[in-house]
Amino acid sequence: MVHFLLRRDWIGRLRLVLTLFRLPHVAYTLGVRPAISCPLSHPRSTSQTVRPITTSYCNFYMTSIRTMPASSKPHIKSRCHLYPGSKVKRFPVPDDKVAWSQNWPQYTPVSYTDPSVLKTPVWADPDIGTFSPKFNAVDGAIDRTSFEGSYKLDKGKPLNPRGRTGLTGRGLLGKWGPNHAADPIVTRWKVDAKGAKMHHPISKQPLLQFVSIQRKDCGQWAIPGGMVDAGEQVSLTLQREFSEEALNSLVVPPSERAKIHERITKLFKSKGFQVFKGYVDDPRNTDHAWMETVAVNFHDESGDSMSELPLQAGDDAGHVQWVDVDSSFPLYASHSQFLELVAKERKAHW
Repeated sequence: MVHFLLRRDWIGRLRLVLTLFRLPHVAYTLGVRPAISCPLSHPRSTSQTVRPITTSYCNFYMTSIRTMPASSKPHIKSRCHLYPGSKVKRFPVPDDKVAWSQNWPQYTPVSYTDPSVLKTPVWADPDIGTFSPKFNAVDGAIDRTSFEGSYKLDKGKPLNPRGRTGLTGRGLLGKWGPNHAADPIVTRWKVDAKGAKMHHPISKQPLLQFVSIQRKDCGQWAIPGGMVDAGEQVSLTLQREFSEEALNSLVVPPSERAKIHERITKLFKSKGFQVFKGYVDDPRNTDHAWMETVAVNFHDESGDSMSELPLQAGDDAGHVQWVDVDSSFPLYASHSQFLELVAKERKAHW
């Protein structure tokens, strides 16, 4: 097991270096390319108690903050009427029938898997029956465990731990069961011309800024992030996705790559704040496939790690810029909740 974990970490670091210096390597993808609809998110209440944790590569600290308790309310975006990127309509699921514990003989969900997934690219599983995945376990290089705990199976297929969605199959998602993603939240203090922190005129709290990308698929602003590749450490996914989407590391001149690598390595080796780790109420979710993520905040306290690097949109990003952290700024999916937690942790304006 130790050898396996070390191998995964070594492979992830090698791939990150190859990406930064644009050397040949096995192609990978964020996982889903077709355009999707991007619903706005809704605020949730929070509370916190800080405790330290560590990983094999990055030092994180986390709190007991949770953006949504496991059973506080049914998922909403996962039941959107029209499945994103298609004309497929879900079977309507009322709130009181979401839980699998509710007997519902009339439930006849629509079956849909996007053609791009059925072509079995490197990031997608084959159909159930043509292979035998090890669910609730690390299956070779693929982590099929869930942050929600052990999930149930029905006729050999995993069941969404948050309940019915009105659609079976995998939709736009590549993996049966949990599809793991990582969201790096890079922040700095907003300062004036003299370098002094700026404060909000009403809350009187200091203003945070974060690196935000505008998604090409839906036009909404979001945290740069993407899917965890098979065998890759989450800490390396966070760094890779940020360098690709916000710094366009895949196409920058060779003279700039070393500078980018040095700066982001310094920042991402700093102690990060694990904002959230769990199930994501995502419109791509189905009864048999769902999104889970780890969101981590890396804060450039002095402003000398990232501020001097020119932001350049790459990969799935249309635009990229530093954006003030503020509750009035609409963001993709659950990203507003993540930023709210960061603001509370940093004692900044929200």
